[in-house]
Formats: sequence, structure tokens, C-alpha cells
Amino acid sequence: MEKERKIILEDGTVLQGKGFGSPSEKMVELVFNTSMVGYQEILSDPSYTYQAVVMTYPLIGNYGMAKDDYETLKPSMSGLIVREYCDEPSNFRCTATLGQIMEKYDIAGLSGVDTRKLARHIRNFGSCKAIITDASTDTKEALDRLTAWELPRDAVSLVSTKTQYHSGKIEKASFHVVAIDCGMKANIVRELAKKGCRVTVVPWDTTSQVIEEMKPDGVFISNGPGDPADVEATTKCIRQLIGKFPIFGICLGHQIISRAYGAKTYKLKFGHRGGNHPVKNLLTDQIEITSQNHSYAVDPESIQGTPLEVTHLNLLDNTIEGVRCERDKVFSVQYHPESAPGPQDSNYLFDYFLNNMKQWKEEVCHA
Repeated sequence: MEKERKIILEDGTVLQGKGFGSPSEKMVELVFNTSMVGYQEILSDPSYTYQAVVMTYPLIGNYGMAKDDYETLKPSMSGLIVREYCDEPSNFRCTATLGQIMEKYDIAGLSGVDTRKLARHIRNFGSCKAIITDASTDTKEALDRLTAWELPRDAVSLVSTKTQYHSGKIEKASFHVVAIDCGMKANIVRELAKKGCRVTVVPWDTTSQVIEEMKPDGVFISNGPGDPADVEATTKCIRQLIGKFPIFGICLGHQIISRAYGAKTYKLKFGHRGGNHPVKNLLTDQIEITSQNHSYAVDPESIQGTPLEVTHLNLLDNTIEGVRCERDKVFSVQYHPESAPGPQDSNYLFDYFLNNMKQWKEEVCHA
């Protein structure tokens, strides 16, 4: 039988519902996601480390979990809040229920709550700390513990690979890409491999010297959780690699590249999380429907005076969604082209990276 649980927000707001997944108490950063499908990819996205996600679409769990659809083999999200949880999925690809996977990876679930109220609260007052706990827990005592709790700043080191590994066809690869894993989604590596790249994935704190010794054709910086200011080692590495190889960054990688050029980042009120964010490509005047998941953005005023050019803007709030330095063959986007919400609106970015590597190789050969 489902156990009564509740969520307590740092301002004292309390909502009660039914528990599923892990029975553990969790202190979290509370955010919301507007996607209608894709809860498995959301659950297994390392960028949600230490967070609990409020799903605005009401029915979650109805198609279960498929073994081929994980973005990481070990999900690190802390909690999932839904209006209605389905524990009897109907899908021929299903190998487990959502609740079973959440219990396996210690992810707390809460269903039967007013997710519209929670989403409006986050939208109006911003992302906040919260605690998911048993209904019997004393609210004041839990609130005192929540007030004293600080969001950990080790998220990237927690989810990054600990050892170097390879992916893609090594023998017939057109390009060799070193991918810095800050909490990378698996589909990014799959997309690069599909384009004919051999990918060497390295930990987040790999030095520029180690990467240079690999003699790659290009460097990629992945998405990941938390504040870009917490991964100064990666920023320093990229700063030292600029001008030596073509570089492509996604999400956190976009923020790291911007900071490496001297720009600043700031925390958004409630972030961008969903599969329907419209972004304008300023170079082509085309609109892309994008998948997003981030709490931080690049300060537009801080871009001035750097070699960076703004290439993409979010049409919902005019935040920066892409930058490039054509001279250095460096570019990045804040959204996820590998997630295919458009479905193929942004896939050209991988081709752009390949073209940069091709041009770079030709210039080096003729130098």
C-alpha cells in the first residue's frame, strides 16, 4: 500500500500525497519540467543531480522504462513529483516500472499532489529548497533542518566518468573527438558516433596537457548539473585549448566556453526545462523548437568586449542560447540538439562541428 508522504518547501508550503519509488527522505532543489513525454530521459539526465522535478504533464509512468532509453546507467536525480503515477505501464518495450527504477536508484517519488500549484509557485517565487519526507514527520523540525541545509556543489565530480573510455568506430572514424564529461547524456556520444566520429570520453577535471597529447581533431564539452562557477578546472582547461582545436559545447559546456572567454553567468529565477522552447538562430533567422534543462545563463553585457558573437536567443525571455568565435572555430548552444524535440531542428549543429574540424585539419595540413 502506498505510504502517505509530503513535500515541505523552504517558505513553509506543505503538500501531501502518496509515496512511490524510494522511501528515503530527500532534501532537494525543486524545479519543474513542461515536457509531455520523456520522463525516462529526464529521470536519467545527470543534469538533475540533487534536484526534484515537478512534472507539469499530469500522467507519468504509463509507458514504463525501456532499457535502451537511459541517458546514464546510474540516474542521480533526487526526487520526482507527479499528479498521477501509473504503476501498470502498457508498452512492449517496457522492462520495468518507473517506481521500480526509482526505488533501485534511491529516487523519492510523490504523487497525488497539485503539480499546477507547485509549478506556479516555482514560476512566481523561483526554484527553492524542499524536503520530501513521511507525512508523520514534524513539519517545524523538518523545516529547521531544511533551512540549515545547503545545496551541494560537487554535482559534476559526482556524475562525471572516473575513467577514460572510447566510443564509436575506431578504425573508420573520420574525426577523433575528445569529449569532456561533466555529466554527459548518452545520446550526445551516440550522435557523434553516428556522424563518423571516434569519441574519447574523459573526466571533467582532465587537464589541457592530457587532451593535447591525445591529438584530437576537436574537443566537446558536455552538459552537466549545477553552477558553472563550480567547475573552474574545466573552464581553465578550455581556456588553454582555445585556438588549438575546434571546440563545441552544449548546455553547461556552453556556459564553460563563455566563462573561458571572460563572460559571466548568473542563475535564472526558475530555469528552462522542457521540450518546447523556441530559439531563434540569429545567423539564419530560423526558429528551432528545442529541449532545455538548465538553471544558469550567460550574462549578455559580459559578452561585450570578448571575441564571442551571440548566435541564438530564447524567444520566451531573450536569454542567450548560443555563442561562437569564428576565428577560433569555437561555438556552443544552451539547449540540447541531441534530444530531437523538433525533431531534427538542431541536428545541423553536429554537422557544423564536423565542418569546423574538417576546415581546421585542412588549414593545419596547408600550414
